[in-house]
Amino acid sequence: MCSAFAQAYPQTVDEIFNKHWTTWFTQDDINQLVAAGINTVRVPLGYWIIEALVDRQTEFFPRGGLRQLQRGLSQLKNAGIQAILDHHALPGVQTAGQMFTGRCTSDVEFYTEYNYHRALVWTAVMTTLAHLDPNFGSAFAIEAVNEPIMNADETPGYGDFQMNFVKVVRAVELILGIPVPGAQLASKITTSNFTAAIGTATSTNSNDIFNDEVKSALQAAAPILAQIAVELSIPTIFNFNLASAPVHNQRSPLVTNFMDINWQFNSPANPADAQIGPQGYDNHLYYSFGGVADPNEDAYLTSICNLQRVQADAALGDSPLWFGEWGLPTQFNATDEFLFKWADAQKLAYSQGAGWIFWNFKVEISEEAGDLARQWSYLNGVKLGFLTQDPSKVHDPNVCAPYTNSTST
Repeated sequence: MCSAFAQAYPQTVDEIFNKHWTTWFTQDDINQLVAAGINTVRVPLGYWIIEALVDRQTEFFPRGGLRQLQRGLSQLKNAGIQAILDHHALPGVQTAGQMFTGRCTSDVEFYTEYNYHRALVWTAVMTTLAHLDPNFGSAFAIEAVNEPIMNADETPGYGDFQMNFVKVVRAVELILGIPVPGAQLASKITTSNFTAAIGTATSTNSNDIFNDEVKSALQAAAPILAQIAVELSIPTIFNFNLASAPVHNQRSPLVTNFMDINWQFNSPANPADAQIGPQGYDNHLYYSFGGVADPNEDAYLTSICNLQRVQADAALGDSPLWFGEWGLPTQFNATDEFLFKWADAQKLAYSQGAGWIFWNFKVEISEEAGDLARQWSYLNGVKLGFLTQDPSKVHDPNVCAPYTNSTST
């Protein structure tokens, strides 16, 4: 857990994490992804990557992540690989008992006004960087929340947050002169200093997009962006060349991204209702944690070969849908023979939508990790042959024929 480690080693955590980031994701990894035909990655990010949002009295996280993100995204851009900026670990923790939140705890506090606000400030900063830092040129989408609590009764205000998340993204883009379908500024921005432009826009615009919460998030983001511009050498934040509007108009609005409505139950808010401009939806499916199919080969293949998640989402307006996480792990000892089928069947199912992203591109290979990489690492899956060298292909396009329209458990 990132937080526990940082709290235990406050004097050395930054150095240790910087070494980890530098060595874990390298140009060699980029080259392997290119060779494997990967065109899109989903980059999981903690809120603490924007360091000004961290309460250092009560929250403990490493510093230096934003510079490493800038480096990694630059490498991805140079390789022609697109990126989704995924807000994976939210302020206050969005889901109990999950290490991916950065703090494995039962104390879930994300669903509060304070932490919704911090998440919106994060969104404003990341949206700005996606458009004004050339290193972020590979980023095409921004995801609001990775895997919120599934029970919508336990996420008060989440529907309003979804609305404001989209509005923050679109407000930043309007200020930058990026066309947003169906939206515009009430008054023209005349300054080329982006932080000053935020002040102008929030003082002269009062409409559905520039509501009080959005204005507050933008105003809080302005000094953070000014500091980041100096620290990471991003001069375009101070001068985004407003006089050359066509240059900015070549940039497209980011695709706002949510876990789909079917991720939650008990009358969840529909993220489709928040849409302004391009929007996509995410779903994750892991059989290894139970609750999907009985733990045997036939049940797994019957389930995945009759999957209707893309169709169910489309019926509710949550389209396009992609599967932002999946893998080969199972609840039983899977044979190599089964993993060839399991990889093919999942790829065929997830390709019914807008595509898929495997979790993860690699995992630790060591005596301590054991055989973890066999079913969790994409690059290792390719090496072992379970995953085809061309990600658009499968070994057996008829793998589902014996299972289609069978009764699933």
